[in-house]
Amino acid sequence: MKILSRIWDLEFSKIWRLVWIGIKHPFLVMPTNKATIQTMQICDRIYGDEHHGDGKANAFRHALWNILIAQRVLKIVKTEEKAISWTEEITSLHEVLMPNPPLEKEMDLHNNEMGRKYFPELEEASKEEIIHFLMKEIKNAVQIKKEGDTENFKDVMVYMDK
Repeated sequence: MKILSRIWDLEFSKIWRLVWIGIKHPFLVMPTNKATIQTMQICDRIYGDEHHGDGKANAFRHALWNILIAQRVLKIVKTEEKAISWTEEITSLHEVLMPNPPLEKEMDLHNNEMGRKYFPELEEASKEEIIHFLMKEIKNAVQIKKEGDTENFKDVMVYMDK
């Protein structure tokens, strides 16, 4: 499985950080993992390999990932605030554990945040409704070219490549 092989490629300190967060929040690990797998399956089905790049498909994936994690963990943590907080913690940690160049990291963090912003509206939505919503939103995504560009686009997803 790709996820496990990526984990084992990490430095020990990064593996420990991942283990520690699982120890602190053991009941959130499985729903987070299921949401991650589901996100990849949906994006593979809709976009093929395109979502592994830096285009609109990648922006869609990051927003979807955050929505699905928050939706799944909400059933356990019971409040929207806690679900969003966990989602931010775990998806931001991903950017630390699997670092990208600065602009890509900025783009990913921004699109993660957009998913969390959309979540309250989509909390009860089905997967199909979430996909439909994001497909409409991705049409308004804005291309960024340099660090700091996301500051100008607080309410839309962003991407780098066409």
